[in-house]
Amino acid sequence: MMYQAYQTQSDLMGPIRFLAGLARQTLTGPLINGYGHAGLRHLAAAYELVERTGLSHGRPDFGLRTVEVGNREVQVTEEKAAVLPFGTLLRFKKDVDIAQPRVLVVAPLSGHFATLLVNTVKTMLPDHDVYITDWHNARDVPLSAGRFAFDDYVEHVIKFLEIMGPGSHLVAVCQPCVQALVAAAVMAQDKNPAAPASMTLMAGPIDCRVNPTKVNELATSKPISWFEKNLIATVPKGFPGSGRKVYPGFVQLTAFVSMNVSRHVKAHLDLYNALAEGDHEKAEATKSFYDEYFAVLDLDAEFYLETVRYVFQEYRLPKGELTYRGQPIDFKAIRKTALLTVEGERDDICSIGQTMAAQDICSGLRPHKKRHHMQAGVGHYGVFSGRKWAGQVYPIVRNHILSSD
Repeated sequence: MMYQAYQTQSDLMGPIRFLAGLARQTLTGPLINGYGHAGLRHLAAAYELVERTGLSHGRPDFGLRTVEVGNREVQVTEEKAAVLPFGTLLRFKKDVDIAQPRVLVVAPLSGHFATLLVNTVKTMLPDHDVYITDWHNARDVPLSAGRFAFDDYVEHVIKFLEIMGPGSHLVAVCQPCVQALVAAAVMAQDKNPAAPASMTLMAGPIDCRVNPTKVNELATSKPISWFEKNLIATVPKGFPGSGRKVYPGFVQLTAFVSMNVSRHVKAHLDLYNALAEGDHEKAEATKSFYDEYFAVLDLDAEFYLETVRYVFQEYRLPKGELTYRGQPIDFKAIRKTALLTVEGERDDICSIGQTMAAQDICSGLRPHKKRHHMQAGVGHYGVFSGRKWAGQVYPIVRNHILSSD
């Protein structure tokens, strides 16, 4: 009933948000031009906050139309290189004649769309032929498409690398660092010619026993049966995935927001003040962030529950107990794929040491093929987004890919 209750509430709020939007447009439109009157600006700001109270369940636009390569601006076109029921291999094709390293950016499947990494992609695009795992909202995937569990995620990464071809590179951000590492090991074991030339793991939970965070403590505070009973819902009628068991995106978002309630409240108070004071640049920056943050997708229940159990509760990867399709995984088989691990000094989601653990797990790699970078002064998102990502982390990632290409 949880999902149905949420959807009912969302449907009831729809007309209220619509009317608030009309009121805001009227106050700020040419007839009244409320932007020139302080009282009307405050009223319009209040209406806009009401208008923005809902969540979105569709993927936002990446918005990458052009990019500067060398000394000229070139066109960027989104190209679907492969479409599977649960994910699309999306390529940001550029109008350039030069060959660039092919990179698969593996996006998290944790309640948000792949557009959460738009800054990551934008930074990498001038120097690389960038692809991304564009995961689908599970509530839009019909039951006839079958299951999607931990191993299926790994299989998607392998298939996408095979489509991209030999010599491609792998960059995983946050949660999928585990699946990316598994995919690289499985491909090395199978002597798959499409095994990645390099692998960059950024702020991922390779070994959650190291410096546990609040996220890790939450995962171990309850048995997996509690997660299944309290957090799993059934997609209601009216959606393509009706009847599918999912971990709803709105539940994940609630958990994220509850970890920093005061910060989000302050952000919206600041947004109100920016709108009321006519500071459109500041308001647009905040709105852009929350347009992305409040766009949520549902996860297939099997994938969510297995990830919680395998990664956060049983630590199967660092303990050498993780399998793929029932077969043991030999991480020592990774001998050619160069490894870079990146962590943030202030990361409160994947703390220092959790990602670096991959260095020891990949014991078959020679020292010159392994590198670790700890970025000072950044939290979780600062590892792959923002000024320090672009100015300090990315040059190291770029050099790692270039030296392995």
